[in-house]
Amino acid sequence: MKKIIIFSICLVTGLIISQILPDLLGGDYGSFRSVNGLLLSVALSFIMINVGREFELDKSQWRTYRTDYFVAMITAAAPWLLVAVYYMWLMPEGMFWDWGAWKSNLLLSRFAAPTSAGILFTMLAAIGLKNSWFYRKIQTLAIFDDLDTILLMIPLQIMMVGLQWELHIILVVVFLLLFIGWKKINAFNLAQKWYHILFYAAVVVFTSEFIYRTSKIISDSGVHIEVLLPAFILGMVIKTNHNESKTDQSAANLISYIFMFLVGISMPVFMGQIHTVSVSDTGVIMPDLTWGEIAIHVVVVSLLSNLGKMVPMFYYRDRSLRERLALSIGMFTRGEVGAGIIFIAIGYNIGGPLLAISVLTIVLNLILTGFFIMIVKKLVLKSVEAGEEQLEGN
Repeated sequence: MKKIIIFSICLVTGLIISQILPDLLGGDYGSFRSVNGLLLSVALSFIMINVGREFELDKSQWRTYRTDYFVAMITAAAPWLLVAVYYMWLMPEGMFWDWGAWKSNLLLSRFAAPTSAGILFTMLAAIGLKNSWFYRKIQTLAIFDDLDTILLMIPLQIMMVGLQWELHIILVVVFLLLFIGWKKINAFNLAQKWYHILFYAAVVVFTSEFIYRTSKIISDSGVHIEVLLPAFILGMVIKTNHNESKTDQSAANLISYIFMFLVGISMPVFMGQIHTVSVSDTGVIMPDLTWGEIAIHVVVVSLLSNLGKMVPMFYYRDRSLRERLALSIGMFTRGEVGAGIIFIAIGYNIGGPLLAISVLTIVLNLILTGFFIMIVKKLVLKSVEAGEEQLEGN
C-alpha cells in the first residue's frame, strides 16, 4: 500500500509543478523538456525491461496460451474503446465523426488498457497468493495485456503520422524484435542488478535516439522507434533471476517513483485554460469543461475502464465465479505503463481537458488499488475455503 501512496503523491506533485514551470524557467523551458524527455524514456525503458523479465512461457505448450492471449487482448481492448467513445462524446457538437479527433482520442485513451503488472504482482505476493492458480493466471493475463498494449501502439502511430516510408522501417523492426523475442525467450544469462538493468535501459534509449537523429538527416520526420517494445523484448530474452536483493527491489521502486513524478512534470499547462474551447497542435478542437465537470468525468472514465476489465469473469468456466471475479478486479490496477502511454500521447501534442482527465483517472485508480487488492484477497480466500469444504463433504 505504501508503494501506491508514493506513486500517487509523485504523479500529483509532478502535475502541480508542471503548471508553474514554463513561467518559472522562461526561455530555458525547452531545454528542460528535452532533458526531462530523455530521463523519462530511460525510466520507462527500465520499467519495460522488468515487465519483459516477468514474461515466461513454455514454448512447447504454446497452444495452451491461446485462450489467455485472447482474453488479455479483449481485456485490454474493451476499456480502451469504452473510454475512446466516451471522450468522443465529450467533444464539441458535430465532432463525433471527425477522424482527426478520433485519432487523438484513440491514442490518448489507450492509457486505460494496460494493467500495472509490477504493482499487481508485488501486492498479490505480499498477501500470500504467489503460489495459487489465481496468481499464475493473472500474471499471464497482465503480461499479455501489456504486450498487446505495446503492439497496438504501432498502428496508432501510423494513424497519427500516416503510412510514410519511415513507418515501413519501423514495422520491419517490430516484426524482427518479436521474432527475436519468441526465438530467444529467457535465453541470455545477463547480469541483472538494478544498475545493470538501468544501463540496458540507457542503451535502448541511446540506440532509439541515435536512429532517430541519424535518419533525420535523410528525412524531416525521421525513424522514431518508441522504447516500449525494444525494452520489453530485451527483458524477455534475459534469463530471469528471481532472487532479487532488497537493494534491487528498492532501486526499482525508486526509479518507478521518479518515472511517475517525471510524467506529472511533463504535462502541458492546462490550469486556467480548462474553461476555454481551444485547438490543439494536432488541429483538434478540445471540449469546454469546468473543474467540477472534469471531476465527474474522472469518476465515469474510471468506471468505464474498470468495467472493460471485467472480461475474464466470462471465461475459465472450470473455476469458481469468485475466482473469475477476482481475476477481473485484479486487472483494475493501473500504473507505469498507462502513464507511459500518456507520455507518448503528449509527444504527439495531445493535451487539454481530456489529458487532465486521463492523468487524474490514473491517480484515482492508484489510490483505489489497495481497496481492489483487499477485495481480491477476500474473494480468493473464500473460494479456497469453499473448495476445502467441498472436499471434506465428499
